[in-house]
Amino acid sequence: MHLLARTLALLGPLVLALPAPAQEFPSRPITLICPWPPGGSTDTQLRRFAEIATRTLGQTIVIENKPGGGGMIAPSSMARNARPDGYTLSQLPISAFRLPHIQKVSWDALADFTYIIGLTGYTFGVVVKSDSPFKTFSDLLDYAKANPGKLSYGSTGTGTSPHLLMEEVSMKTGVQFLHVPFKGNADSTQALLGGHIMAQSDSSGWGRFVDAGQFRLLVTFGSSRTKHWSTVPTANDLGLDMVYSSPYGIVGPHGLEPKVVKILHDGFKKALDDPEHQKVLDQLDQELWYQSSEDYAKYARETLQRERALIERLGLLAK
Repeated sequence: MHLLARTLALLGPLVLALPAPAQEFPSRPITLICPWPPGGSTDTQLRRFAEIATRTLGQTIVIENKPGGGGMIAPSSMARNARPDGYTLSQLPISAFRLPHIQKVSWDALADFTYIIGLTGYTFGVVVKSDSPFKTFSDLLDYAKANPGKLSYGSTGTGTSPHLLMEEVSMKTGVQFLHVPFKGNADSTQALLGGHIMAQSDSSGWGRFVDAGQFRLLVTFGSSRTKHWSTVPTANDLGLDMVYSSPYGIVGPHGLEPKVVKILHDGFKKALDDPEHQKVLDQLDQELWYQSSEDYAKYARETLQRERALIERLGLLAK
């Protein structure tokens, strides 16, 4: 008996030194960063998506809003500072593939992120207050042409699609706008409601204000007219020959283990296909844009190259 006790005493420290069995991922809540303010279309979509993914992954998905920098301050910070363990993720806007061509950035769109899944794309449009004298997009352009640089519009930031599509309108029509960048949809919406800007170029976060009669939707920028606002012309209907949808997805820091990526992808795919999530996309007039991890990474490589041509065409290429 004494021998057994002595043996256990000797083995005790060795047993304590052995590593604990690895816990199955995910074993604690996951943070999903929304790089836009609360209340906009991205925030609305991600919050419902996170609620459903909480069920499919078996762990709480917490949305954390960190706006700024055209949607890239938060993802780039995550890439630099978060551990590659799958517990800190971010939505990645198309700005990731544009800003490197416009200005010097502190991140690499391809090397710094692990691409997990593609989700959806936006419906973009230009709105004004319902009491605005601009009844049509042509009215807005006529005013801008007669008053160069005085037609103020808000966007979600420099290099974002709401900004660049107006730059393209400017290039195609020869009019000059006054661009006022904001951190996100909620901020520019308040500015329009308060009369601080004359128009808003953004994704369909403006939808409920249009439906409530507070805003007037003048034009959309999809390949066809929207389901909810089918009487509103597209830019193509107006002869501008331009389409924007700017699909986005979810990424993690570089170096996520393949098995963790697969677990996240599979759980997110179930949430993406869930009828409750489809209702949110329908509400926002956003189309499903599913991309597997491999396809999303391929899209990133191709888009980074393709967006350079757009930036160069708009005269915004960094010198």
